[in-house]
Formats: sequence, C-alpha cells, structure tokens
Amino acid sequence: MYKAFVGDKPIIITTNKEKVAGFENYKLRTVNIKKVIKKLQSNPDLKGVHLVYKKEEKLLKKFLKKLPNVVAGGGKVYNENREVLFIYRNDKWDLPKGKKERKESIEASAIREVEEETGVKDLEIVKPLETTYHIFKRNGQFRIKVTYWFEMKTNYTGKLQAQENEGITKVKWLSPKQIEKALKNSYANIKLLV
Repeated sequence: MYKAFVGDKPIIITTNKEKVAGFENYKLRTVNIKKVIKKLQSNPDLKGVHLVYKKEEKLLKKFLKKLPNVVAGGGKVYNENREVLFIYRNDKWDLPKGKKERKESIEASAIREVEEETGVKDLEIVKPLETTYHIFKRNGQFRIKVTYWFEMKTNYTGKLQAQENEGITKVKWLSPKQIEKALKNSYANIKLLV
C-alpha cells in the first residue's frame, strides 16, 4: 500500500478493495486520474480514494505512470539539542526539500536543498526515511512529486537564512512541544514523517 496526497486528502494505492465511508474506489489500471484529483479538490464530502490493482509489486510503478513525476530530496534535520529544522512557506510549516538536479544523487540533492533553503551547513545524513508522494499543479498540469527524505544531523549553530526567492519566510529549530503545535498547520506528508 502507498499513499499520495491531493492537499490533505489521501489517494491510497492498494490491492484491497474495501468500502470505507467517505472514500471511493477506482481501478488503478483504468482510472482517469485528473478527474479523480478534481473530484477530491471540489467535493468536501469526499475524504479520499482507493486506487486498486491486483499485483502488489506493480502498485507504485502503475501509479507513477499516471502523471509526470518530479523527484525531490529533503531532510528532517536534528541539531545537538534534538530540535528539528522547519521552514515556513505558503502559510504552512514544512521540512526543507527541493527538486533534484540532473546528474545529482538524491542524497546530494537533499543536502543541497536543505542548505539553500535554510542556511544550515555541516549536514550529515544519518539514514533514509519514508518516501512521500503528493500531487500538485504547475503550469496547468498535474504532477506527482516524489520526495526522498533523509534524517540528518548537524552541529551548525550559525544564523538561519530563509530562501525568500523560494517563498520561505521563516526558518526555525523547533522543540518537540513546538513541533506538536506546528504540525497543526502543516501538510499530511510532513505529519507522516514527523
């Protein structure tokens, strides 16, 4: 099973056809994904959808073929006080991430994006985290953003710098209590990671 999000509404890609209140089921093989996305965006009563396909090993591959993909890397960064690095963009708390460049490894991309968006240096990848999927619209076309996340650590204590040309207005180290509050104004994918 995989989850992708349209806003905060899940698209669950699964082998199980189940009836769940507020959800609709579609066959992954024949679904018109653009119609489903528009329905999720316009129908407040629709909580999410299931895209069903019989072969578990092909679920993700079949889903990712439905729309163009954008590959990104990001970080859940801890400092020496065990605080986590957050950015504030588009009136939501988020973790730093960004698009992978050609010929760049996903790990290098994740580190570069965290540095660019926050000003934090001396990043070290500790381990890979869950990969997230969300659907967005750019230049009139829906796309699936596939974000590879990494837990990172740093001993950086310098100034945090928001990358304003990317719409980031704040960069902060948040304590567990502050994270709890921030997640009330965040994205479903970020809630899953944190």
